Amino acid sequence: MIISIDWQKAEAKPEKKMSVEGSFLLDLRAKVNDLEKQLSETKTELSQTQDKLTDTQNELADTKVSLGNTKSKLNDTQNTLEKTIGDGQRKDQTIETLTAEKEAISKDLEEHKTKLSDLEDKIATITPELETSTQKAADLETQLSEANSTISANQEEISKLKSEIEDLTSKVSEIDKLNAQLGELNNTLLQKDTQIQELTDALGEKEQALESTAAHLSEVESELEELRPPEIGSGGFAADERITCPMCGAVGHDIKTVEDKSKVLSYVGHIPMYAKKNVCKKCGYEF
Repeated sequence: MIISIDWQKAEAKPEKKMSVEGSFLLDLRAKVNDLEKQLSETKTELSQTQDKLTDTQNELADTKVSLGNTKSKLNDTQNTLEKTIGDGQRKDQTIETLTAEKEAISKDLEEHKTKLSDLEDKIATITPELETSTQKAADLETQLSEANSTISANQEEISKLKSEIEDLTSKVSEIDKLNAQLGELNNTLLQKDTQIQELTDALGEKEQALESTAAHLSEVESELEELRPPEIGSGGFAADERITCPMCGAVGHDIKTVEDKSKVLSYVGHIPMYAKKNVCKKCGYEF
């Protein structure tokens, strides 16, 4: 599709940019070349017509000069003939000679007049052709000037667009580099996330194992505490009632000892060692 130029809009606002397709520019260039060819041919034709007119005008001038000379010669002969007759000279031969010369000159004069008329007609024919060729050359020069102006404006617009395209291409290249770097960073982050997830999973498994081990140790300690033999004092074996719940008064097997996970005493490696607390099995009071 060829986009035509809105010439009225261009003339109203010549500084405003207008979009033109490359195919239009190619057609315009072909038109300019054709106009230049036509103008060259018209100028050649005009030059030939002007040369032809000049030659004809020169020939007409020569004919007029020859015609003037013939008329002068005819007058001289007429005067001589009249003088001879007037003087009463009886030289018939001289009169006949002058008469013949007069007739020859008159015939030559008529031929010159005919030639002069033909040359004037020829000039009258060439003059319109010359004017037509001159007008045609002027029209072609106007069209060529308009086409060259359009091409110049479009070439300037194309130059600006090429500059903008180069800038955009440079920016696209920078964006591609940044995208490549971003892709590398995303891959690195993905690897780091994978490693963190693996470490998190491993840590979760370790924590579960530690909790399971700590729970098992707590149960074992509770069972050992229940199975521990009474201490021997000065009055014999100490009674099981030595630990009493301050809330309900339960003693003995109703009291169990568990870890107080709110109080860490020390660490063995990564394993925490908690303090001990008593829990009443009847009322649930901790002390």
